[in-house]
Amino acid sequence: MELKIIKTQKQYEQYLGWIDEMFDKKVKPNTVEGEKLQVVLLLIKQYEDAQYPIPLPNAIDAIKMKMEENGLKNKDLVGKVGSKGYVSALLNKRKPLTLELAKLFHQELNIPAEILLS
Repeated sequence: MELKIIKTQKQYEQYLGWIDEMFDKKVKPNTVEGEKLQVVLLLIKQYEDAQYPIPLPNAIDAIKMKMEENGLKNKDLVGKVGSKGYVSALLNKRKPLTLELAKLFHQELNIPAEILLS
C-alpha cells in the first residue's frame, strides 16, 4: 500500500480495511509494517478530524460536568464565584461567564481554556 493523504471516503475505507488486516496479523510496533501502521493511523485521524469534527461543549455544561465529576455542589462555589443567587444564575445561563470566572474555573476545575472561552 502506497501511503497518501486521505482525500476521499473510498480511500478512508480502504485504509480502515488495511488496518483491520494488520491488527488481525498482530503486527509488532517496531517492525516496518508496524511503523507503516502508525503512519496510516495518523492519516486516518487527520481525515476524521477534518470530516467529522467534534464540537466543543458549552462552557457552562463543561463546568457542570466537572462539578459532578468532582462531587461539587453549587454551594461549594459560593464565595469563590459569588453569592448563592449568582452561582445559580451563572449555572442556569442567566448570567454570562466572565473572563475572570473562566480563569477561575480553568484553575480550579482544570477545564481547558479553549472550552471556557468558546
